[in-house]
Amino acid sequence: MDIESQNIEFKESWRDEYLKWICGFSNAQGGTLYIGVRDNGEACGVRETSKLMEDIPNKVRDIMGILVDVNLKEKDGKNYLEIVTEAYPYPISFRGKYYQRSGTTNQELKGAALDRFLLRKQGRSWDAVPVPYLKWQELDNVTLDQFRSYAKKSGRMDETDLLDNNQELLDKLRLFESNYLKRAAALLFHPDPEKYITGAFIKIGYFKADANLIYQDEIHGNLFQQVKSTLDLISTKYLRATISYEGIQRIETLPIPREALREALLNAVVHKSYESLTPIQIGVYDDKLEIWNCGTLPEEWSIDTLLGKHRSRPYNPDIANVFFRAGEIEAWGRGVERIIMACKNAGYPEPKFKYDGGGLWTIFTFKYQKNDQKNDQKNDQKNDQKNDQILQQEIVIINLIKTNPYISRKELATQLKIHDSSIKRRLATLQEKDIIRRVGPAKGGFWEIIN
Repeated sequence: MDIESQNIEFKESWRDEYLKWICGFSNAQGGTLYIGVRDNGEACGVRETSKLMEDIPNKVRDIMGILVDVNLKEKDGKNYLEIVTEAYPYPISFRGKYYQRSGTTNQELKGAALDRFLLRKQGRSWDAVPVPYLKWQELDNVTLDQFRSYAKKSGRMDETDLLDNNQELLDKLRLFESNYLKRAAALLFHPDPEKYITGAFIKIGYFKADANLIYQDEIHGNLFQQVKSTLDLISTKYLRATISYEGIQRIETLPIPREALREALLNAVVHKSYESLTPIQIGVYDDKLEIWNCGTLPEEWSIDTLLGKHRSRPYNPDIANVFFRAGEIEAWGRGVERIIMACKNAGYPEPKFKYDGGGLWTIFTFKYQKNDQKNDQKNDQKNDQKNDQILQQEIVIINLIKTNPYISRKELATQLKIHDSSIKRRLATLQEKDIIRRVGPAKGGFWEIIN
């Protein structure tokens, strides 16, 4: 017998609470519940099969309003039941609650997940929901003009449509629902989409190997602005490029291909679960970069769907459509495939992808030459030694000031045996940190310890 999976569940005996599992199957891809079978797939038998074959379908019909097939099976002389549930095109509830099969578990749908589920069963997506108070005049004209430029270059829109005013252009992009703009319009073109959608931004952090956060940034604005600003910031501030020369031309090479990083960012903003109110999070380490995108997979998806092995509609189809028209993404469902190919074509390690139930991880391993790694380690050691030396000098200066508040800069340089300019920098740093301050003029004044 098969093992437990997305479509198969084993139970040793019947309990009415297992109606939840039937509800979960009906709201997902359908499935089969076996009664009288252990978790390892071994038949253990079940009693009162005749009564159960009558009671179970009646309870399912009366409580959930759906029909199931209940079949009597036999293996190794032991009877067990097979309850077959079809997938239903509309939402099915069990005593006022909604359940859905996910992997080998049965999940109760609540909050944002329930909203997304109900919309999908109605043939709608979250980004297509209208926003009553959003006016097209509020949208960012610069971003709309940039979109026109992108779309003209991509050739995916008729040039005459691009000459329309903003309202007509948004209508051509199907971003209106009756007289209201959709959520997708706010995310794509509003200067401050967080006014309508909380958590619609990107957070970047630089971490050491021990997971200590060293520094971080947040990228706000509409999705077009977020992708561009994030790509530029990561490339210039967070990634350490290796330097080489071809003749007199200086060449900087990032540890991951810029094109792969761009595709990963676009993939994240198109497939993010924006109703989660959680930002996209990017962690940069010495040897890798991780992009975490909050979201739960639709029931018809699998990790293979996200990896491009199967095609499916985007998580936010209206957002994807606009990025597609702008030439920012290729055919739907090919984002991850393009990330992998960008790394392979440039001779970089293939990225890894994983789904943990709360979101999708895209993990890039950096490409550094061994000499680069050794040089980086040497530089880090030198920097650490230098920082320790500066700290010790600052401590000595503080102690000398405690002993003699009228001590001069020249006397400090003599005591520490360092140049006068170095003493000047140390004193300036201590003043910036509000540890010491100067009272009175340069000549005749004195130093005071604040903290």
